[in-house]
Amino acid sequence: MKRVLTPAGVRLAMLFLPTVIVFAAVAVTASIAFAVQERSIRDATGERVTDVALSLAELAQVRDVLAVAHEDFPAAMAELQPLTTVVERAAGVDYVVISDEEGIRVTHPTPAERGRPLSTDNSSVLAGNTYLGTETGTIGMTLRAKVPVRDDAGEVIGVLSVGILESRIAADSAQAVSRLLPWVIGALVVGTLGSSIIAALLERRFRRLDEAARDTAELRRSSAALQEQSHEFTTRLHVIHGLISHGDAEQALSYIAGVTPVTTGGADAALSDQPLLRATLDVLRAELGAHGARLDAEVFVESEVDEEVTLVLANLCRNAGEAGATIVRCALGERDGVFVGEVADNGTGVAAGEADRVFARGVSTKRDPSGLGRGIGLDIVRRAVAARGGSVELGRADLGGARFRFDMAVRA
Repeated sequence: MKRVLTPAGVRLAMLFLPTVIVFAAVAVTASIAFAVQERSIRDATGERVTDVALSLAELAQVRDVLAVAHEDFPAAMAELQPLTTVVERAAGVDYVVISDEEGIRVTHPTPAERGRPLSTDNSSVLAGNTYLGTETGTIGMTLRAKVPVRDDAGEVIGVLSVGILESRIAADSAQAVSRLLPWVIGALVVGTLGSSIIAALLERRFRRLDEAARDTAELRRSSAALQEQSHEFTTRLHVIHGLISHGDAEQALSYIAGVTPVTTGGADAALSDQPLLRATLDVLRAELGAHGARLDAEVFVESEVDEEVTLVLANLCRNAGEAGATIVRCALGERDGVFVGEVADNGTGVAAGEADRVFARGVSTKRDPSGLGRGIGLDIVRRAVAARGGSVELGRADLGGARFRFDMAVRA
């Protein structure tokens, strides 16, 4: 059964992908570098032992002594051993072994091995071939070069073998790796930092996309809800229009009362010249009453209160009622051609961390059990006030909850 990655899984994979690529690239590069370094050391060692072996095999002293070694073997050992000891130290090799054509050692770094047969097969070298490879001898595993020693007539009269311990080659390789390791670690650190920056940028991009997706979904829900409400409202208007056009005013009022509870406040007489404001306050009293809240209104204005001002008051009052307040105070005054309003409540208020962003679209301190989206009312308030050259501010009310103050120019 195939496993399908969820969007969250794809997102997580994309965030970690740069880091994985960096680790893989550094690991592969480091492995190649270590292998190349080890091969370079081994090749250089092979060239060194081969050059030493060839040089000694061409040396007249070695050729002359081997040519007569069978006549006086101890004398041959006594003459050639000091030479090979000096070469071992000077060339930095672990052994130089010279043997005669019978495979008997004339020289060896271990005295007990001198005069004894060679421990490895040298038939191909005695046949005139050169050998380079790894073999295990009396001093351990070594990388060795074996070359034939020839007399003046070109006949093979002995074998000259030069070797370096594999343990020394491994130590040299480890030392080379230790010199490369800081560069590998540095590349890993730089690559990880770079991948972390890329991951952070990707995460920021993902968050913006998530936020945009949430905003789009909220707008769709809000649009669907508004369309549904608009359709329902239009239907009700048609019903009311039909009743009134047929002279059934009482039935129309009864129908309206059945659709939404309508109450009238004690300020009707004082607002007789403000029908829109009076109707708005009546509706707000009914709506807040449904939430178990009481609306106290004070109005001191001379100019006509238009629809935009009532829109601001209605949204602020509804916001207070929906936030759980039981007392909502609404005040509207006029000063020097400017409406000055205040809505305060005894609710829980707005947290200090939310005060700077509460007017942003989509931000709300209320739960959204309906799924239709919140955070629209205060955004409408902000834009409506700004359109009239005013401002709105949030503070703490004497009642204990939130207090919104705003000012809007009186419409000419």
